[in-house]
Amino acid sequence: MGELSLNFKSIKKILIPTDGSEHSIRAAQYGIGIAKIVGAQVIAVFVVDEFVLDQIAKITERETAERELKTDGKANVNFVKDIAGKEGISATTLIAEGRPFERIVHVAKDLNVDLIVMGTYGRRGAERILIGSVTERVIEYASCPVLVIK
Repeated sequence: MGELSLNFKSIKKILIPTDGSEHSIRAAQYGIGIAKIVGAQVIAVFVVDEFVLDQIAKITERETAERELKTDGKANVNFVKDIAGKEGISATTLIAEGRPFERIVHVAKDLNVDLIVMGTYGRRGAERILIGSVTERVIEYASCPVLVIK
């Protein structure tokens, strides 16, 4: 076997998906720590889950539900941006809508992200693992490395 050579300095962009859960906040802290060490830019993304939006829209107006979810998302990505700023790291934010794993994978590819750092699972909880979690699918479909924080 050849020697494994890792060039962490090649990491210039780190995508941090967040939903405000404890797991995503912990992942954000790790991702920002890595960014600080290697001098990378952080991109925080929140995905308005179309399934959740459809469920909420059954009991309230869709526009109201979408506005509330986007407001929540902005608070979450801004929280990550604030953590990064306190560490002297450049961070940008993004709100997307759709199936979370698909949007995360597409954003990573579209923005030429070098690393995705995310929690094991988010607000929907551990029970999602039985039917396929967002994290599992991101790992499966992402074109860049994915670091999963427990």
